[in-house]
Parts: sequence; C-alpha cells; structure tokens
Amino acid sequence: LELVSRDRRRNQDPTRNRTDNRKGKRKRMDKGNTICWADIPVSDLERAIAFYGAILDAPVSKQSECGMEFGLLPHKEKVSGCLVVVEDNQPSKTGPLVYLSVEGRLDDAVKAVGEHGGEILQEKHAIGPYGHRAVILDSEGNRIALHSHAA
Repeated sequence: LELVSRDRRRNQDPTRNRTDNRKGKRKRMDKGNTICWADIPVSDLERAIAFYGAILDAPVSKQSECGMEFGLLPHKEKVSGCLVVVEDNQPSKTGPLVYLSVEGRLDDAVKAVGEHGGEILQEKHAIGPYGHRAVILDSEGNRIALHSHAA
C-alpha cells in the first residue's frame, strides 16, 4: 500500500513531469539529478586540465586526496566530476556519453576543441526541446557532449 501511495505522489509531482507542451517552454532537465559524479579517464592529467579549462571557460583545479591526483571539474551544486589517471579505466570514444554544460557559449566551446587538441565528432545540432549539443573527442580520446539550451 505504501508503494502505491508513493508512486501516486511521484506521478503527481509537477517537477517530475518532463513534458511541458506550453508554447515556448523548454522541458526541464535540471531537477533531481540522476548523475551525481563522473570520472573522466585521462592519460595526461596536465593536458586534460588545460583542455577542459579552455572548453568550459573555467578553472579545473588539480587536487590530491587519499593518494590520488585528479582535476576537479568546476561546479556550483553537488553534481560534478573529475579528470583522473587510473589503470582500470581508459579514455574511450564508446560507452556512456557524458554531457557537460557550456550554457550560452557552445560555439566558443566547439571552437576551442580543435585549438586544444580535441576533435569534433558531431557539429552543433538541435536535440529537440532539450537545446543543442556538439559531440567531441577530448584531448585524451574520450567522447563527450557539450550542451547548451541556448543556440
């Protein structure tokens, strides 16, 4: 009985409704984050820190915790990730696709990709009511999506 009540409440919660058909309204992608952290594997931490700092137009801070060095991606809330050199996870252009926000500066971020040793796999394109993205190969060989609601 509790499970049914919880499911009814969840279905009645307006913040969980991802379809907003009112003209000019975007579907929400920012409430109740499913992704809480991402380890982006890299081969050269310094090169990766420089690449992501340029793409995100924000500093990536080099940190050391528990005997591990990593580049902490910029963030304002709880969701973030890091660049990390580890033996059991190698850079790849297959597998899960991580989206990084470059809100309002997608064109500049795409331009910076080639300038910093990356490759553009898919030019900027619309993804329906969710905004725009470009899919790139970072300086380490990872396939990453750069995302912006604004064109």
